[in-house]
Amino acid sequence: MDKKIVVIGGGTGTYTALTGLKKYTPNLSAIVTMMDSGGSSGRLRDEFGSLPPGDVRQALVALSADTSTMRDLFNYRYDKGEGLEGHNFGNLFLTTLSQVTGGMDKAIAETSLILNIKGKVLPVTTDNASLVAEFENGLVVEGEGKIDEPEHDGDLRINKVYLKPSAKAYPESLEAITQADLIVLGPGDLFTSLVPNLLVEGVPEAICSSKARKAYVVNLMTKFGQTSHFTATDHVQVIQKYLGKDCLDFVFINTTAFPTVILHRYEEEHGEPVKDDLKENHYKIVRADLLASSGVRKKAGDILRRSLIRHDSDKLAKAFVEVL
Repeated sequence: MDKKIVVIGGGTGTYTALTGLKKYTPNLSAIVTMMDSGGSSGRLRDEFGSLPPGDVRQALVALSADTSTMRDLFNYRYDKGEGLEGHNFGNLFLTTLSQVTGGMDKAIAETSLILNIKGKVLPVTTDNASLVAEFENGLVVEGEGKIDEPEHDGDLRINKVYLKPSAKAYPESLEAITQADLIVLGPGDLFTSLVPNLLVEGVPEAICSSKARKAYVVNLMTKFGQTSHFTATDHVQVIQKYLGKDCLDFVFINTTAFPTVILHRYEEEHGEPVKDDLKENHYKIVRADLLASSGVRKKAGDILRRSLIRHDSDKLAKAFVEVL
């Protein structure tokens, strides 16, 4: 297939979408948020002043056509070592390479060659900006990591998010959006993986003016501190706030029930299945079984109580291709 597909987002959701789609087309681009301030990425950003590498690393690994050894190397996380513990090898590599080459975009390009990726990974911006959230009680939180792991009341709704300072889009990312046949938003955390891309100057306008079909994937579960008690319509309305009501062509939502035993883990984290209350409103609803491994995807070595509810990469990719 020679259709050009662009996936916009960050984190595990983007990894999942890319892993499935790379089997269908070599004309695949990932446009990735550069606002992360938590974990290994946040530490490296604070220490070196570079753009956070974690989301682009995951996208690069997802598109890698190289051996499992190289993929495993870039995903390797240190569990000991002064200054190293908690860091990811790929994050360290990208940060170091950005210092040597003079920018994260150049580091991504070099790493793309090393991992022999199928497609392109592009930063949504190369401007160093932070994500800021204002909550309904007036509380202001700066930093994606603090929003993602809130110390505030997790049931508070986010009224507004913005970048500080403002950021301009990476030109090659705008070009990919303009030339796309399909633009996929999600899956991923709404306010920390998806929306940051839409806050970058030029991105919403490029998406809506593109000839591409535009699709949004609704999350499977709510996220404490971000989308507590959000329904599917709530998720879509946030995206429409930045793109407009007429921009989306498709909204994808899972129809498969989740195993009760796995939901208990999410109850402890105040997460719940996103309720499907969608009604067609300037877009077509695609309802399908999009769940991974009968509703459960385990990390290696994890026991059942730590199993995760995730989208299935192959099911997602097939659903995307069918609307092209």
